This record gives sequence, C-alpha cells and structure tokens, in this order.
Amino acid sequence: MTAETSQTLDRGLRVLKLLADTDHGLTVTELSHRLGVNRTVIYRLLATLEQHALIRRDLGGRARVGLGVLRLGRQVHPLVREAALPALRSLAEEVGATAHLTLVDGQEALAVAVVEPSWTDYHVAYRAGFRHPLDRGAAGRAITVGRGADDEVSDGFVLTHGELEAGASGAAAPLRDVGGIEGSVGVIMLSDSVPESIGHRVVAAAKEVADALR
Repeated sequence: MTAETSQTLDRGLRVLKLLADTDHGLTVTELSHRLGVNRTVIYRLLATLEQHALIRRDLGGRARVGLGVLRLGRQVHPLVREAALPALRSLAEEVGATAHLTLVDGQEALAVAVVEPSWTDYHVAYRAGFRHPLDRGAAGRAITVGRGADDEVSDGFVLTHGELEAGASGAAAPLRDVGGIEGSVGVIMLSDSVPESIGHRVVAAAKEVADALR
C-alpha cells in the first residue's frame, strides 16, 4: 500500500470482489483467511458495508453481495454507453446496419447502446433495453464465446439468422479483457446472411469499445 491509498477501503473493495465471485456467500472466517487479516477487521468491514446495503448476512452468518450493489450498477450503463457510442456510430455508418452494445444482465443479454445508420433506406429497428436469452441471437452467443465456449466462433465472431427476428441476420463479437464487464458488440440487418467481411469489422469495433472501457 502506498501513502496515497486507503488500506481500509482497499480491504472493503476486496471483500466485495470476493463475495461477488461466490454464489453461496462467505463466512467471517473464510474472508479472514482469504484476505490474511484477523476476524475483528472483517467484522468491522462487513458492518460498514452492511450499513450501505452493499452486503447482507443470512441467518447462518454468511455474507453475500447486497442490493445496494445493484443501485450502483445501474449507474454503470450510461457510462459504458457513452464510451461505446463513437465505435458503434462508425460501425453502423460503415456497414449500413444497426449496431449495438449488449451486456450480461443476470441470465439475459441486455442491449444498452444502439446506433442506427443514417443513410440506408431501411434497417432493423432495435432498441436499447431489449432483452433476450444468452443462447439466442448473435449478441448473446458471442458473450458465451467470450466465456470460453468457442465451438461456435469463426475468426472471433458469431453469425446468426432469424433467431431473434424473422428475416434478420446478426453478427457479434465478444468484448475481450474488460474487467468486470461481460458483453458483445454486433450488428443486425435484414438479410439472409451477414458477409464475413462484416464479421471482421464487428471484431474490430468490439476491440475499439474494449479499449475505450479500459
């Protein structure tokens, strides 16, 4: 720790990260062992985090992430959207298709930023806030690819047709190496298929968005 950092804040954030990585919660003893600090320190950290609803403790004493984290998370989407818009605008205008940034929200894929091309006679109407299962549509499948299930990926992107909207095809690529964010960048267009050249352009756009978010 340097003089400019807070050891207490650092430990509190590490507690939150540990709890976010487990579905069943952690006990004071488990947290003490993992952080290498005594139980008294852990009790104080949990009490403070609980006051802000960032953690909760069940009847068995196990600590879990609290609902207060969700309130903080809602403020992340506007920041992510703002960072992604330049790359999405460039993608939409270049390929003449609706471009989107999709993030994981629970067990679903959630479109958080959408840009439609300005020069086409027609394009797919796709709105921010649209949700769909992770196993349907190019955006959701690309997120799964980003988790390591790469049996469906070709050259870093996923192509689909008619999975979310009849007559529409999609291409998407996962965001790579962006800590704390699972998502994909893609396009959707009215066609029987998406040319592979557009798939490669989507991969480039995903890298641009990832760079903007780091």
